[in-house]
Amino acid sequence: MKATVITKARPNAELISDAVNRDILVAEVWAWARRIGVEDRLREIHVRPMKRKWASVSTRGRLTLNAELASHSADRRREVIVHELVHLKLNHGMHNKIFDALVKAYLAQCRSECVKDPK
Repeated sequence: MKATVITKARPNAELISDAVNRDILVAEVWAWARRIGVEDRLREIHVRPMKRKWASVSTRGRLTLNAELASHSADRRREVIVHELVHLKLNHGMHNKIFDALVKAYLAQCRSECVKDPK
């Protein structure tokens, strides 16, 4: 006898929303990759459930993002994306002074550009 798997059907609107969120997340990654200068080194972007971390990147250019990240704020997404892409830029996984300085500089530059002039 075959086992029957019963899954709870998700409404189409929820599926569409998930797809749109993933597309937005991937578009943000490509925009940051261009800005940081690693667009040519980024080979693959995967969005999938992850239990223990927000993202990972390999030296071969495979970026994997936790699917849950799509539902977080733009600031949180930006922090995770920049963090991983700086690893790719430096071609290592170490968190040294240069790494920290680059992450802070990219995020600070974005914050200053994103703040609108009150005048």
